[in-house]
Amino acid sequence: VKNGIHPTTIISGYRTALKAAVSYIKKEMVVNVADLGDEHLINAAKTSMSSKIIGKESEFFARMAVDAVKSVKMNATQADLAGYEAMSEGPTAIASAKKQRSKYPLSAIHILKAHGKSSTESHLIDGGFAINAMRAAQGMPTFVEGAPDSPVKIAMLDMNLQRHRMGMGVQVIVKDPAEIENIKRREMDITKERIRKIIDAGARVVLTTKGVDDLCMKYFVEAGIICARRCNREDLKRLAKATGGKVVTTLADMEGNETFDGECLGACDSVREVRIGDGEMLYVYGCAGHGASTIVLRGANEYMLDEMDRALHDSLCVVKRMLESNTLVPGGGAAEAGLSVHLDDYANTIKTREQMVIQEYADALLVIPKTLSVNAAKDSSELVAKLRSVHARGQHSEDPDDAGLKFTGLDLVEGVIRDNLAAGVVEPAISKIKSLRFATEAAITILRIDDRITLNPNQGQ
Repeated sequence: VKNGIHPTTIISGYRTALKAAVSYIKKEMVVNVADLGDEHLINAAKTSMSSKIIGKESEFFARMAVDAVKSVKMNATQADLAGYEAMSEGPTAIASAKKQRSKYPLSAIHILKAHGKSSTESHLIDGGFAINAMRAAQGMPTFVEGAPDSPVKIAMLDMNLQRHRMGMGVQVIVKDPAEIENIKRREMDITKERIRKIIDAGARVVLTTKGVDDLCMKYFVEAGIICARRCNREDLKRLAKATGGKVVTTLADMEGNETFDGECLGACDSVREVRIGDGEMLYVYGCAGHGASTIVLRGANEYMLDEMDRALHDSLCVVKRMLESNTLVPGGGAAEAGLSVHLDDYANTIKTREQMVIQEYADALLVIPKTLSVNAAKDSSELVAKLRSVHARGQHSEDPDDAGLKFTGLDLVEGVIRDNLAAGVVEPAISKIKSLRFATEAAITILRIDDRITLNPNQGQ
């Protein structure tokens, strides 16, 4: 703008440069995750947690993150495929997407935090679920196992299992004192009938978000059923999804009677109470529903566990993105340096004034490797010059041995350049493309502002 170029020309040039940049990334720099195996997924997870509290144990937690995300694999629906098409915006990508696409819902990964032991004592329950609850009474069994043809049934309730009491404002006029005992007995019988309906449906484990009084516990102990009270409602919803059951909020049916539908029960192979830290947890193994996994984090205190949870969630998101988009690009400034060289060459083929705009766009991309070098206390000018030289040779050379130079990025520990794909410094391709698009749109939005009205603060209101 300062050189006298109209904003409309700059906007057009930015759009042209963005189109060329995205095309180059998809054509030259994208690598298919399926061709690489788990190693690069682990490296991407390690890259995301390298600057966080679990960076020293990144190898351990990266493997855990990859295993957890892969364990919740599901087939993508038509709505998911439509979303992938919108993101890929390429006919080849869309065609391959329709053949085989999977999704990895992070909501199916349950993270529990328990005080005590070191962070490396954390573990993954693959295909299982852990809930922060314990048996309501010591007389209940500590574990329940099912047979191959009869899995353990779990009832998940969002209702009170306490002695039935009459509602507020209800008045009962009794002439015979003996009737009072009959009323109390009937109140107990109502609760007993409800519990009997749940047991007769086949439930061997009962979890509720509300209370269970001693009267009800007696019936569960006699039936040899594990019962846990005051469970978290969100945890029960996840468990219902994992076991193929439903959370029941009332026993009332359409006819006004009370029944318990056996289809609302979840199924699993076994349920066991395990002592973790200062308390007990219920472990559910072999969930029969959609994929579910639980990560139990161990740490010294609440603050450390919260920080570990945030760092692990970032890594889970990175792995999810790479698996769903199925593509990655080298990190460490490799993509930006390659784009800068490519756009410089592309600008020389433009015969209009947009040439200068595309060249400025190419120079702006070098901010990423320059900033990385400065943050690592290295000579940014020398490193970026070497990086551009290697990428220029890789793009202009006809020697097949130079084809791998496009993956060259920065090694900020040694202060040199290296093949970052081989070193495992990678990131999701979709994140790189979206970053370019969002940054370009932000710049275009600012350029569209024609005038600015400034209120003089010295003037009175």
